[in-house]
Amino acid sequence: MPSFLTRTLLRARPVALAAALCIGPAAIAGETVPLAQRLAEIREVNRYVPERGLPMLLQIEQEGRAAPLPERIDFLNQLANSYEGVGKLAEATAVADELVALGHTHKDNVALARGLLRKGYIAYRRSELAESHRLIWEAERLAYTTDNIDLKIRATISAGESFREEGNFPKALERVQAAVALARRHGDPTHIVVSLNALIALYEQMREYDKGFEALAEAVEAAQKTSSLGRMATLKHAEYGLAAATGQYQRGLKALQEGLAIERLIGADSQAGYSMVNLSDCYLKLRDYRNAARYAELAIEAARTLNDAGLEATARLNLGQAYLASGRLADGKRHIEAGMSGYENLGDQPQLQAVLVEYGQALERAGDLPGALRAYHRERTISNELFEKRRQRAMLDLQEKYETEKKQRQIELLRSENEVNRLERRVWWLLAALFALASVVVGLLYRKVRQANAKLYEKNKELKQQSVRDPLTGLYNRRHFLEYMRTMPQPELQASAEQCGALFLLDVDHFKHINDTWGHAAGDAVLTAISSSLREILRETDMIVRWGGEEFLAFLPSIPRAGLDEVAQRILSGISAVRIVHGGHSLGVNVSIGFAPFPLACGALVLPWERAVNIVDMALYLAKAHGRNRAYGVQGFGDPARVDMEEIEQNLEGAWRAGQVKLSVVLGSQMEMRASA
Repeated sequence: MPSFLTRTLLRARPVALAAALCIGPAAIAGETVPLAQRLAEIREVNRYVPERGLPMLLQIEQEGRAAPLPERIDFLNQLANSYEGVGKLAEATAVADELVALGHTHKDNVALARGLLRKGYIAYRRSELAESHRLIWEAERLAYTTDNIDLKIRATISAGESFREEGNFPKALERVQAAVALARRHGDPTHIVVSLNALIALYEQMREYDKGFEALAEAVEAAQKTSSLGRMATLKHAEYGLAAATGQYQRGLKALQEGLAIERLIGADSQAGYSMVNLSDCYLKLRDYRNAARYAELAIEAARTLNDAGLEATARLNLGQAYLASGRLADGKRHIEAGMSGYENLGDQPQLQAVLVEYGQALERAGDLPGALRAYHRERTISNELFEKRRQRAMLDLQEKYETEKKQRQIELLRSENEVNRLERRVWWLLAALFALASVVVGLLYRKVRQANAKLYEKNKELKQQSVRDPLTGLYNRRHFLEYMRTMPQPELQASAEQCGALFLLDVDHFKHINDTWGHAAGDAVLTAISSSLREILRETDMIVRWGGEEFLAFLPSIPRAGLDEVAQRILSGISAVRIVHGGHSLGVNVSIGFAPFPLACGALVLPWERAVNIVDMALYLAKAHGRNRAYGVQGFGDPARVDMEEIEQNLEGAWRAGQVKLSVVLGSQMEMRASA
């Protein structure tokens, strides 16, 4: 189970935590020590042990609030951080509001940006993800109007993490790499560690593990220069994430145990909670379910003490996985559902999608096929939502580009009109003697306007075409198919059963493995090759749609009813024969298919097209659940008086075995055989 990722916070300078924890009240109150130095000494304590840092700050509160503006900003920022660290979010919000008000009063963007950043972190803790991102992006904009390097790095990292939480990894990588470059330029080892730590977490999510290990080595070297035990403990978490992702579980276990020992030594309860949830995750991977459950239960207790919803959600997911693997099905499902509810409240869709994949696989291993089917459909829904968001973002970018070009054309047209007016004045002066020449000039201008209008018409046609096509494969997109089906008259059942339409829904087998092993560029190459193969296999009159992610839908308007299995066989064989050359490797892929005639009817009842697609989707799931590289086709239904369509849509396999539905099974070309029922 993937571990929950915390937001990285920056600290201003390297301080040995063991020494900082020994600061006593007399040292803090000492008149000979400047306030700025005392705040710097508290900062490291505050970062890892806020329950120790908060009393230190409250002891100097009167002095901090009366200090000159830079020290007052630093004090309020640390105080808000302490309140947030101990779970007192209302008090943290009040202090963050003070910082914002201070910034407005003094027209100081450092105070304003720090206040907005702090409010963004608090909104994140409250699971208000959209508001958190808005505040952080505004804080980043303000940070770059100042010369405060610490603030710029901190705001840039947080902006990148906000893009990551939205699933926008290219934008996230751009921001975090900018923070790393800024930290390297200024040479502060603390800044280098925190920015590289954020980069490691991002590389792990993007499955760029080699780059992650390179960044980790640089971060460890920088952390040794800070002499901070807390920084080293943080990097142990980063090492575990990379080790677990690359199957080095013993290395990951050792890193976590070392990190937990450091955290307990310095009293960093919050970080210890994350170490415990990661230890439960590691023991799951090592199939030590007793220890996995034990550390997950400890992490849940820590999360409740810390008021940390994200930590509790991840711990419950790990506990549920341990229970499922131990045969406690009901307890396992209860904890996993609670954990997924936590992710839903946090709005972290990419993480929830990954959890649903693992949940479905665990239920399938436990023999709960209906539960696995529900998890599969939930994961498909989220996948389609994320795909639609990316498509809409691409369309907005395209629209913005078109609007820019349109404005440029308008400017050019205006210039042309001004030129025409100037030429017309000259023509009138020379009209008597040069009438014929003027006619030629007017004709040329008219032709120029016609050419401009023709180009504009072509551009509009191009934009309309792009709005109904998938940018990667060039196939029709899901939106176009839905519009087509809404406007197409509902087909009636023909007296002759020889001809019909057909719906084929395809899903690429083991597509996640292709992306994980060869990278997303290889995945794109596979999708492009499959779309080309489908164009060759099917007819020009057939509509081929990129349904979402790695799914394709083909709508055949007219086909002999007896030929549906043959079409399924052609698709299976044709795609299996394709070889995709990428990065010096030759890849082969298979697909699983669900299909049915269209319209689909049970007796006199003609099913709406939406229900027909849903039943085809269920047939596709059966194909994947029973070995992949095969097609399951709905041929018809049993006695209409005994058929329950709701039951068929909920459990197609059960309905098939009960004789309510007739299916045909077409095996891939590697099997060279066909079964039917």
